[in-house]
Amino acid sequence: MSKKIVIIGGVAGGASTAARLRRLDETSEIIMFERGSYISYANCGLPYHIGNVIKERDSLLVTTPEAMSKKYNVDVRIDSEVISIDKENKKVQIKKVKTGETYEESYDTLVISTGSSPLKPPIEGINSPGIFTLWTVPDTDEIKKFISERQPKNAVVIGGGFIGLEVAENLHAAGLEVTVAEAMDQVMAPVDYEMAQLVQNNMVANKVNLILGDGVSKFKSENGKVTITLASGRTLEADMVILSIGVRPNGQLAKDAGLEMNQRGAIVVDKYLKTSDSNIYALGDVIEVEEYINKGRAMIALAGPANKQGRICANNIYGANEEYKGTQGTSVAKVFDVTVASTGTNEKTLIKMGMTEGKDYLTAIISQKSHAGYYPEASEMILKLVFSADGKKIFGAQIVGEDGVDKRIDTIATTIRLGGSIYDLKELELAYAPPYSSAKDPVNMLGFVAENIIQNKVKLSKWNDINPEVKNDVTILDIREEAELMVLEIPNSVNIPLGQLRKRLNELNKDDKIIVFCAVGVRSYNAARTLMENGFKNVTVYPAGTNFYKQVYYNFFNKTENRMSTPPAAQEEVKVNFNNAAAPKAKASIQVDCSGLQCPGPIMKVYETIKKVEDGDIIEVSATDSGFARDVETWCRRTGNTLLGVEKKGKLNVVTLQKGINNAPAATEVAASNIGVPVPANDGKTLVVFSGDMDKVLASFVIANGAAAMGRPVTMFFTFWGLNVLRKTEKQNVKKPLIDAMFGMMMPQGVSKLKLSKMHMGGMGTAMMRKVMKDKNIDSLEDLVKKAMDNGVKMIACTMSMDVMGITKEELIDGVEFAGVGTYLGDAEESNVNLFI
Repeated sequence: MSKKIVIIGGVAGGASTAARLRRLDETSEIIMFERGSYISYANCGLPYHIGNVIKERDSLLVTTPEAMSKKYNVDVRIDSEVISIDKENKKVQIKKVKTGETYEESYDTLVISTGSSPLKPPIEGINSPGIFTLWTVPDTDEIKKFISERQPKNAVVIGGGFIGLEVAENLHAAGLEVTVAEAMDQVMAPVDYEMAQLVQNNMVANKVNLILGDGVSKFKSENGKVTITLASGRTLEADMVILSIGVRPNGQLAKDAGLEMNQRGAIVVDKYLKTSDSNIYALGDVIEVEEYINKGRAMIALAGPANKQGRICANNIYGANEEYKGTQGTSVAKVFDVTVASTGTNEKTLIKMGMTEGKDYLTAIISQKSHAGYYPEASEMILKLVFSADGKKIFGAQIVGEDGVDKRIDTIATTIRLGGSIYDLKELELAYAPPYSSAKDPVNMLGFVAENIIQNKVKLSKWNDINPEVKNDVTILDIREEAELMVLEIPNSVNIPLGQLRKRLNELNKDDKIIVFCAVGVRSYNAARTLMENGFKNVTVYPAGTNFYKQVYYNFFNKTENRMSTPPAAQEEVKVNFNNAAAPKAKASIQVDCSGLQCPGPIMKVYETIKKVEDGDIIEVSATDSGFARDVETWCRRTGNTLLGVEKKGKLNVVTLQKGINNAPAATEVAASNIGVPVPANDGKTLVVFSGDMDKVLASFVIANGAAAMGRPVTMFFTFWGLNVLRKTEKQNVKKPLIDAMFGMMMPQGVSKLKLSKMHMGGMGTAMMRKVMKDKNIDSLEDLVKKAMDNGVKMIACTMSMDVMGITKEELIDGVEFAGVGTYLGDAEESNVNLFI
């Protein structure tokens, strides 16, 4: 049966309804009214036209009124605003925007797709010159014109939602200095606080000024500048302002017609998208929908749901009874180098609903690579899953990363829509090839970790269970290697590398609350299992490791890094050119490819390379690890190397550095011979080894090797009984006075003859100690001495003590220096740790 169908509004909802209506029936009369000049355009692409990512304006226009009319035989009337609805007589009144002329049009069925508009609260001065919103093509034209004609130097974006951040990125791309001011304590409301920190960290790294928790109280425009007064009283001055505070449904027309509305001005519809009037349907941003996860009511302004609703609406107008089953709110956005995506319900919403973690829901946060780590350009993703305590329901997910985010969020969104559980995530068979994924896809890994949590095989700590600015009432166990500590040291932590953990369990208290750290969480899980299997009662793993930890506390670590000083004479040398194509580039003689290496791989590879090259050599390092560029900056400062430049080449972070610091005066540096680079003065370690007891000497060499591995200069000064450590094990044919010879016979000859200070038990205790060390793969004292030599530890034999003890140079091992207390004191003055053992 032929119908006369009137559609109010175009773009996503209205245009898709009209197209579907015509495909279903050729005879109906379809009229579309649009108050603007464009019926279908890519409003999600508007920010990218401002930044010239989308260069051609016409690319934004999905279809024109003429094309729509010809292709679908739809009577398209642009610049025509529907100003009233007479639902009793089934008529609408239309005003021609350009002439003001009004007329009426009847309908059999009416479709309202009036969308939403940018929110403009009643703030003083909000309509002043230089203040813009971005919602339509004309808005884009106005902003582009302003930038072209006025050449603004800076801009303030009010609001940190999807549009606000996309606008900020594109204004930055257009050459403006950008500040984002957000009234909430985080950007990106759909994601949880800790996940938003990853986005904020990236924005700060891209030189965007970020102000959080401070809304606008007043605008004032004068002399071509806009002054923004914030709620705190702080003022900002900008050449232009973009408002991105939020949107409100354009529901006044429906309200005036007497249709049922909610308290926020959205149209209430049933599951068939029908309003309180059986002849009127509504869809898109203007309606209240069912929230899919928890079945509450919500308003979600997204193009995807609006398009689907258009199809359902058209089907139902022609007699179908198709239900719209709710909106998950699946969304994705590009913000500078990262993509942020979410689906379903976030954790903070569950908390507001009165749900409790552990009882009603659980969370898992993991770090994964976008594809196989050994294949070039693999990058990190942080994934968060929120699920029921039994794992049968997935409430939602959030992902932040450089690559591969979209397909993972879509996979999880699909699983949720089909009623899947965390067990389905681990069983999904997903496409794998090294350029695209891993044999265990990140989505599978979420399922594995979630199952481990449910089965109590691992417990993840909350991201804020420890705070670097506060002394924490827990034992923080850092199981990373010494070289990784050069990049980031966790305040108040205990460092036991994973490979040494089983041997050093006695250093930890089984009753303490222990939070285990590594770079991304994999080693921490292994360490936690070891601890739990050995009777430790309260062990949790910090989720996604130090990479995540450093980003969620980015403000603290940025301040910490800024406080770290560089030798004064070298400060001019340490200049970093971020993404500056015009800057002169040093020519590297050594290329190091760290593409795809998982943290701490890139730093470890740089550490190994720097030991092998000469002072002044320039090294170019390519890595896909997202935190590498900032990590290597810290590493250079701490090891005394020179960071020459950092730039982004596609997905690669390319770092150029030089071994050593040119022209730094010797008075301000000490050579760290184990890695061959200069480090700041007063950073050395000196040890006086007075004892000849095996256990005390063992402790001396453990400390010395640890300090040397951190790139610190180490001096060991052996005196009196400590000289026996340096004696050769073989008897030397040296003529000595009788008393000197008697001393030599009574003292142990080399490290293999040293005895324990306690429990020697006639040699049985010492032998047992050596056997235990061998069985547990602990380096022998002989091996530790050799490693110290290899690592450049300076070993000085006290010549005065040698004379007293009757020990000659020929009796001591090769590589030992001979000097007096003056040499030792000179090294001690340039150290910040001095031990007497």
